[in-house]
Amino acid sequence: MDVGKGLPLSLDTLLSQNLKMVPVPEKAYGNFFEEHCYIILHVPQSPKPMQGASSDLHYWVGKEAGAEAQGAAGAFVQLLQEALGSQTVQHREAQGHESDCFLSYFRPGIIYRKGGLASDLKHVETNVFNIQRLLHIKGRKHVSATEVELSWNSFNKGDVFLLDLGRMMIQWNGPKTSISEKSRGLTLTCSLQERERGGRAQIGVVDDEAEATDLMQIMEAVLGCRAGSVRAAMPNKSINQLQKANVRLYHVYEKGEDLVVQELATHPLTQDLLQEEDCCILDQGGFKIYVWQGRMSSPQDKKAAFTRAGGFIRAKGYPTYTNVEVVNDGAESAAFQQLFRTWSTKPGRNKNPDKLIPAKLDVGLLHSQPELAAQLRMVDDGSGKVEVWCIQDLRRQPVDPKHHGQLCTGNCYLVLYTYQKLGRVQYILYLWQGHQAPADEIKALNCNAEELDAMHCGALVQEHVTMGSEPPHFLAIFQGQLVVFQGSTGHKGEGQPASAARLFHVQGTDSHNTRTMEVAARASSLNSSDIFLLVTASICYLWFGKGCNGDQREMARVVVPAISGKSVETVLEGQEPNHFWVALGGRAPYPNSKRLPEEGCSRQPRLFECCSQMGCLVLTEVVFFSQEDLGKYDVMLLDTWQEIFLWLGEAASEWKKAAVAWGREYLETHPAGRSPATPLVLIKQGHEPPTFTGWFFAWDPYKWTNHQSHEQVENSLGAAAAVSEITAEVNNLQLSRWPGEGRAGPLTRQALKGSQDSSESELAPGRKAAGSPTSTSPASSGGLPRELLRHQAAEDLPEGVDPARKEFYLSDSDFQDIFGKSKEEFYSMAKWKQQQEKKRLGFF
Repeated sequence: MDVGKGLPLSLDTLLSQNLKMVPVPEKAYGNFFEEHCYIILHVPQSPKPMQGASSDLHYWVGKEAGAEAQGAAGAFVQLLQEALGSQTVQHREAQGHESDCFLSYFRPGIIYRKGGLASDLKHVETNVFNIQRLLHIKGRKHVSATEVELSWNSFNKGDVFLLDLGRMMIQWNGPKTSISEKSRGLTLTCSLQERERGGRAQIGVVDDEAEATDLMQIMEAVLGCRAGSVRAAMPNKSINQLQKANVRLYHVYEKGEDLVVQELATHPLTQDLLQEEDCCILDQGGFKIYVWQGRMSSPQDKKAAFTRAGGFIRAKGYPTYTNVEVVNDGAESAAFQQLFRTWSTKPGRNKNPDKLIPAKLDVGLLHSQPELAAQLRMVDDGSGKVEVWCIQDLRRQPVDPKHHGQLCTGNCYLVLYTYQKLGRVQYILYLWQGHQAPADEIKALNCNAEELDAMHCGALVQEHVTMGSEPPHFLAIFQGQLVVFQGSTGHKGEGQPASAARLFHVQGTDSHNTRTMEVAARASSLNSSDIFLLVTASICYLWFGKGCNGDQREMARVVVPAISGKSVETVLEGQEPNHFWVALGGRAPYPNSKRLPEEGCSRQPRLFECCSQMGCLVLTEVVFFSQEDLGKYDVMLLDTWQEIFLWLGEAASEWKKAAVAWGREYLETHPAGRSPATPLVLIKQGHEPPTFTGWFFAWDPYKWTNHQSHEQVENSLGAAAAVSEITAEVNNLQLSRWPGEGRAGPLTRQALKGSQDSSESELAPGRKAAGSPTSTSPASSGGLPRELLRHQAAEDLPEGVDPARKEFYLSDSDFQDIFGKSKEEFYSMAKWKQQQEKKRLGFF
């Protein structure tokens, strides 16, 4: 089972057994027995140093774990936390309600196993074939499999079930399951086949019972004949974004012998509410409880973190399985940080990437180092081909190249940028929306974007841009000469009275961050930190505020020709001619204090799977993400804080319109009060720009070239002969059943018990047993059961069996049934014919 995602990881798992902590072998990672508690330590290991990288310590409680086991594990967690220090985030996990962080470690899923482990069991690496069990597989991005009763009563129409018979594994897909759930269920099934059966078990899939008669015959032989249809799909209880948006911050402190919990604020929260001498509880809608510990808080407060969280949960009437995360001042998780409107790390570490863009970009460097392109938000230097259309009368009208970069607040525009990356033509289509654009034009903007996308065979990356929040690459396309005019016909004063004065606010220091916006032509619009261009009927005044610098002045001079061809007079703040104030309607107060530097973005990117339930957006986070987490049936949301990327798998095109709406809903319901103008970038599988791929630790552009679809994987499993063989064998077992109820008979229940015994030894912690294979007594007829001999490796055979003559140990009746002849007839054949028969029938 893979645990490395995005970055190389170190994962250690400990099991609470007989009130002692013992290590779990790596092969058993992802398997959890319900009667035990587990401790999982995850340490990120990156070849590149990461700011604020913290370890995660998880304390997992099985639903059948006793109070003593929980207490022992909790005490060990406390000791471990003290040894690890303040850079560790602690999590309390309950079976079936684990955090996304916990579930992200275990690909392709976790398995809940009934019961517990006896202390004397050792871990034995052996292929287990004498097994019968039923697994209930649930989940979309994070999959779990739970051992359930071997009965049709366990099934429902909305989930996936795996009937594991050792040499045969049958995946039954409920009629209401999505293709994504079927695919992920099959991935888990294939993983079990590889890890527990050495790849030698056959897999069959039941998508339509009427078309899988052989497989259904096997299932009914084990489970009994089904009476009626299976139960309806179970309702999903996922938490939607609206519920997660409800956050409240509390200060927790002791007053005498009493514990006081005082509410400080609701969303949006600000970081200054967290004081270093305090302990705080942050309640995220009852979905998750965070305990924040200030660096100067007392040791007693820190030791009591989980106890206080538990008391808070009880007082609020929340479920006991509510997830708890304890974070320390300076080592907060990304999920915690993003609950606050702003978040700063140590001084000097928060640099705005937009300010770091060099004057001359090395395009080759951006393409060879996508992580740089992602940080700078630049696919290249903006020197590619540019086409611009204005939406007029609900249709797109081409804009004359001489007016490129001259936009109006009352209009919508399509800007198609074409560039080459490593010899391949790529496209970005910007959908720019003015603040005063009417609703019908906004709708037409999206319709016309779809038409352009269809003309380019779906290859366009679509970025939704709101006026005033243009990304640096959009600004670079116009080389710092982007001008936004008021109204809908404002190019260089077109449609405006000749006598009217117009005022333009110029902001920026280079071609990647400069934009000019027309503002109200009055003195109160001025700002001492910036530059303004006042256009009158006879002259233009270029006004330099006292706080502007040389780079700003240089860019302002570049912008002037794009606005007016009149003569320009430079005016310094405090030296304005009288005509300047007359044109603005007289003097008036305006901001004259120095503007604070823009705060950079220090947020970690986060990846989520999107889906809709009952009309509400539901997100599942994938922590430590990689390209492997992007599936063809997925709609994924990557939040880099400055942009929201919406990635569509090739089989998820039907969700294209919904994806953009989900992106907007995500921003609207975000607990930190995000700006709705944050750019949304729609990307389709196979057309990812470097500004997206650079957020992934490693990206393979050819990964999906020869990737098999879910249907192809299903078809590749085909083994009709093997299915028929197993069908015959199951029939020959003549399993007894309870009359009229379709339940498994005694032999089936005995096999299930064998399943538990063998699987326990497979997954038990401790040293490898040096011992010998399982000892099995021959049947009274002088033979051994065929399943102990057929398709078995030499090391898995019963004690005393000669691997070169496995067929000899069959009973006479079994031998006749399998080989179609008696032992005497078989051994009278030529040696090479005997070998050929044994190979064909699984006894070689």
